[in-house]
Amino acid sequence: MEVHEKIRFLRSFKGWSQEDMASKLGISLNSYAKIERGETDVNLSRLQQISETLNIKLSDLVGLNEKNVISIIGSYNKSYNIDNPLSIHVYPSESSYQQELEKLRLVNEEQRKEIVYLKEIIALLKKEEK
Repeated sequence: MEVHEKIRFLRSFKGWSQEDMASKLGISLNSYAKIERGETDVNLSRLQQISETLNIKLSDLVGLNEKNVISIIGSYNKSYNIDNPLSIHVYPSESSYQQELEKLRLVNEEQRKEIVYLKEIIALLKKEEK
């Protein structure tokens, strides 16, 4: 999930409109909407402000946290020759997979609720047509 998608999901999960979020951040609705659509490169200070507003850690918002395992692999000879590149590999931990599964479960539940709601609207519209 991209950062802008996380922002949209968390805002929606809290029951806030885009207008609410823009107001809390002190920016225009248009500017905020561009953030949620991923049309704006958001600087670190704005991401920090968004994470504080959503009451989550910045590291959770951008997807890096202590639950990711970072493995740094590099080989240096005795003279510390930098011709051998230092490779950084990020491997998700089992708990991060569990977190992603929980997020997907929440998304699926919200989609299920939306489907039920839309079916109710369709039934009401059909009733009105009669």
